[in-house]
Amino acid sequence: MPLTGTGAIVTPAAEATRGVGAFNVIQLEHAQAIVVGAEAAGSPVVLQLSENAVRYHGALAPIASAVLATARTSAVPVAVHLDHATSPELVAEAVGLGFTSVMFDASALPYEENVRATAAVVERCHAAGVWVEAELGEVGGKDGVHAPGARTDPAEAAAFVASTGVDALAVAVGTSHAMLTRDAVLDFGLIAELRRTVPVPLVLHGSSGVADEHLTHAVEHGMTKVNIATHLNQVFTGAVRRTLRDHPELVDTRRYLGPGRTAMAAEVTRLLRVLKAPTA
Repeated sequence: MPLTGTGAIVTPAAEATRGVGAFNVIQLEHAQAIVVGAEAAGSPVVLQLSENAVRYHGALAPIASAVLATARTSAVPVAVHLDHATSPELVAEAVGLGFTSVMFDASALPYEENVRATAAVVERCHAAGVWVEAELGEVGGKDGVHAPGARTDPAEAAAFVASTGVDALAVAVGTSHAMLTRDAVLDFGLIAELRRTVPVPLVLHGSSGVADEHLTHAVEHGMTKVNIATHLNQVFTGAVRRTLRDHPELVDTRRYLGPGRTAMAAEVTRLLRVLKAPTA
């Protein structure tokens, strides 16, 4: 199936009060697992490469080429998204490579500077037909530092969308990046108010820290694109650890990365059902 625009997946899901799984890729096995899991669920999915993952690989193009190729071989619609990019130059490179969307993160800047920087990126991306996500009300937890007290103001969010022209907005409603436990407390009333106030789909970052039932409730209250990374890394790594514990003689990386990929694929399928993902 051809690579699919992110908006073509997320916008109909928002209209139908469904969730879209947006899962982060660090290596090729991750991308493969996510696509296999989405195919098993019969649901579209978003493959995400973060600025941190690009830094790990030393360059965007090699891992992006692998992820884009994996997306193009899928039996379900797959979008490819640049996550948490703080550099307009990295955004431009992703657009040139064929990414279907980008998340430009200027949330650490003062509000007016965030608006100016984001609007400039949106103008360039829209000229290339690329969908843009931004963040307002900085979601905590970068580098493992949890800051669940951050909250996005609905009126400010609506003004931000009007001023920048973004296609989706990541909001702070109680989640935190890089959580290893699933006990984040979401503000469902705020999610519902944001959904009523903000005219574009809402994005939940830091979703690895949210229990299954609360992920479902978040979608029912108005979240659409749900980003999950750390939780899937835990599943993958756990399977690798068990395999190496049971078979300490292994040296062929395929023999232990393969079980990690299989476990992650199964968890992707399960999570897409938790999110009430649309069928492809």
